[in-house]
Amino acid sequence: MRRPGVRIEVERIEREEGVLLDALLKARQDAGLTQADVAELMGTQAPAVARLERSLATGKHSPSIATLRKYVKACGKNLLWRVA
Repeated sequence: MRRPGVRIEVERIEREEGVLLDALLKARQDAGLTQADVAELMGTQAPAVARLERSLATGKHSPSIATLRKYVKACGKNLLWRVA
């Protein structure tokens, strides 16, 4: 983290993944769902949803688009992508 290039890259990842995590958590909260609820709707287990959310918080793993799409659909939303 002392090297400027490393610090800049970590900060960029944290910003991008933080925005995504905030959007996912808001979608789940707005839908009134728990992690277990989302997991059931996704056809998985609650720990998998917890890992997904935690991975975005830590930046240690990037979920697939398919996984994000399932999560968002479980929350009653649509996943939209934009390239800027």
